[in-house]
Amino acid sequence: MRTGLIAINEGMTRVFGEDGSHIPVTVLKVEDCQVVAVRTQEKDGYVAVQVGAGKAKVKNVSKAMRGHYAKAKVEPKKKLMEFRVSPENTLEIGSTLCASHFVVGQFVDVQGSTKGCGFAGGMKRWNFGGLRASHGVSVSHRSIGSVGGAQDPGRIWKGKKMPGQMGAETVTTQNLKIMAVYPEDGIIIVQGNVPGNAKSWVVVHDAVKKPAPADAPKPAGLKSVAAASAAPAEIAPVEEEKE
Repeated sequence: MRTGLIAINEGMTRVFGEDGSHIPVTVLKVEDCQVVAVRTQEKDGYVAVQVGAGKAKVKNVSKAMRGHYAKAKVEPKKKLMEFRVSPENTLEIGSTLCASHFVVGQFVDVQGSTKGCGFAGGMKRWNFGGLRASHGVSVSHRSIGSVGGAQDPGRIWKGKKMPGQMGAETVTTQNLKIMAVYPEDGIIIVQGNVPGNAKSWVVVHDAVKKPAPADAPKPAGLKSVAAASAAPAEIAPVEEEKE
């Protein structure tokens, strides 16, 4: 198991396939994603990596968390997330992760908080069909109808689908295919949509139902490694012509 990334949902757009088809995609941006803490089996009883992303104002960070970030020697983060990893895939505190952590064609799971819809009726919340448009039905066309018996069971069963609060819950969308990766810009483009509004935080990690690609960087795609591989070759100095 490898660590995941914390990214920002930049919204949706489209790309074109080789046959000219339109493919809906979501743009995810990775910035200031650093390792803040490492959990070990000896000290904590499990192996994990704590990752933070985004820059938070110091005045908005509690005193306890300021000490936590100071110990790691990283700037305060807006979002913190912990990922269970294999012992061989642990990272050093302060390491910076980048978009090259994932490769094109890989499948990932994206977790986010869905859009809050407030109090919704049964038709919107559970896709009920509603009542008939005629034959004695008036005013109650969008109601959910009967919710239970009178004498038996004499109550409403727990878990009954009824109107209520909709959205604003943590949801994971599985098996989204990565269409493109731009490490220099911190951009990851995945096929399909992800939970949440634009500009909201999402968590991206390897798909649990698909095998990880063999060329995925291990233990992780680090910014220093990506920058070194992308650095241009040195150009030999040109000798000045003698007059």
